[in-house]
This record gives sequence, C-alpha cells and structure tokens, in this order.
Amino acid sequence: MNGKDSKIVPEDLDALITELHRVFSEDCVNVEYVHALMTSYKSNPDDWRKFAKFDPHRYTRNLVNSGNGKFNLIVLCWGEGQGSSIHSHSDSHCFMKILDGELQESMFEWPDKEGEKEMTNTQINTYKKDEVAYINDSLGLHRVENVSHTNSAISLHLYSPPFDLCECFDQRTGHRSQSKVTFWSINGEKTPFRKGAKAYDEIAQPEKASEVKENTAESTSTCN
Repeated sequence: MNGKDSKIVPEDLDALITELHRVFSEDCVNVEYVHALMTSYKSNPDDWRKFAKFDPHRYTRNLVNSGNGKFNLIVLCWGEGQGSSIHSHSDSHCFMKILDGELQESMFEWPDKEGEKEMTNTQINTYKKDEVAYINDSLGLHRVENVSHTNSAISLHLYSPPFDLCECFDQRTGHRSQSKVTFWSINGEKTPFRKGAKAYDEIAQPEKASEVKENTAESTSTCN
C-alpha cells in the first residue's frame, strides 16, 4: 500500500466500488488496505437503500457488484433474531461492514473430522455501524446473528475470491455439510424463481443443505 492509497476516502458507495475495482485489478491485494478502505466509507442509506431487501423468514444476500472475477460485494439484510449457521468461507477473504444496526459474531475452532464433539466457541464480538470485521478460514469459523428482537440490521460484505459453496457445521456434533449460497436479489431486482431451483440460502437454513458441485472461483493472492 502506498501513500496515495492511504489517503483515499470514498465519498459514497460508487466511489468505494470504483476503488475496489482498481485494487483488485492487481495480482497482489493488500488485505489491510481493503479493510481500511471499507472502514473509511461512511454508511449512507441513500447509497444502499435499493439493495436492502428483507425476508420475514431468513436473512437475505443481495448482490451489489460482481467485481472483476476476483471479488464481489453483497448487502446482507438481517431481520430481528435472524442469523446464519456456523460456516466456512471456501478459502476466501471475508470483510463485513455494518451499514445499520449491529451484529454479533461468534467464532469457533474447526472441529475434528472424526468423531462427534460439541464445537468450541472461542470468541464473541459485537460490531456496530461503520465497524468492519475480517475473517478467513485460517482464523476459524463463525456464525453471524442479529440478536436484537426490536431492530433489523444491514451489512456490506466483500468476498475475495467470490464463492457459491461453503461448509456449514452443527454446533452440537461438529458434523459438516457442503452448502450452496444464493442471491435474494441482484442489483436491486428480486431474483426470479426457477422451476427446480432452491428458494433459500443454505447457510441460513442449513438443515436443507445438499451436495452440490465444487466451485472453481478465480483466486487472488494477498500481500502483507
């Protein structure tokens, strides 16, 4: 990261997206700079309101920008009491910025592949508006929840590289299942229901997860 990069403060979501495209056009991406860039963008509902789509039964994943094949940007909307399962990130980098409300992150160790054992909760973090969390598989697994029963929450997620498969885990046994992730909307438009397609996000509803083909997303190296 050079001195010029360190001074960039996106004035709106479009400016953030433009800078992310520049950053991810390079072969080597500075994770610390991406974290600082996501933090420096100040949440403005006028920027992301069109992407904020809620579902009364589960949290939603709403695609904002598909990036350049090396990342994507997604708005997640969490109704009161909604949360994800414990899940991995398919060897991707995950940045989570709070746009509105607050979210609780529960971190877990990877379970043993043999035998049944309750998973170990290593840390619980609470993130508020404009704060940014980061995780990758080397740091462990996590579950994200809106624990409020009176307020919704909205978060902006960057994944690099993008993925459509991950592993979900049963906290009581450590059992894992491969799960497909989906988009509730794309560019503010509800994704059409197709005959035979699953109308749910398997991270949000892990009991419905089934085997799917392996993803072959383009990888991105990182710089310290």
